[in-house]
Amino acid sequence: MGKKAIFLDRDGVINEDRSYVHSIEDFSFIPGVFEALREFAKMGYVLIIVTNQSGIGRGYYTLEDFMKLNEWMLKRFEEEGIEIAEVLFCPHAPDEGCECRKPAPGMILEGIKKHNIDPDSSWMIGDKPTDMEAAIRAGVKGRILIGKNNSRGFAADSLYDTISIIKGLERE
Repeated sequence: MGKKAIFLDRDGVINEDRSYVHSIEDFSFIPGVFEALREFAKMGYVLIIVTNQSGIGRGYYTLEDFMKLNEWMLKRFEEEGIEIAEVLFCPHAPDEGCECRKPAPGMILEGIKKHNIDPDSSWMIGDKPTDMEAAIRAGVKGRILIGKNNSRGFAADSLYDTISIIKGLERE
């Protein structure tokens, strides 16, 4: 049996979604993110970020811009005592027809394979229906949609609010 993981979308879950966030100046962590991720790590979850970054494919910013921001974000998590196993990202524009852009399951499937993850005991936390669709297509059983009603899983107001959902279901 594999490890359990929490797959996290980035924009709108970890940071404020300000449309094509690609610089440190525009990046703002949502309150409670560090506390939530520390709690999930204590619960034994591998933390994997899966993020569509079509701004690269659209030419709004470069891969180098994304990597610089990503490095800074991972350093902040490290400073907070949080280990992110990997950040998987799709750089493609929507019309490129790739297998990694959510709602396609490619990034999640890659994370499952690379990190020996059991999708039955794992979660996807995102803020868009495409995040939930990608999780369904990858076989990830737990799904929480942030900020909206979710007919295909659970709903919560913030990443911090997902702690009680996951803890409650683990006890069952």
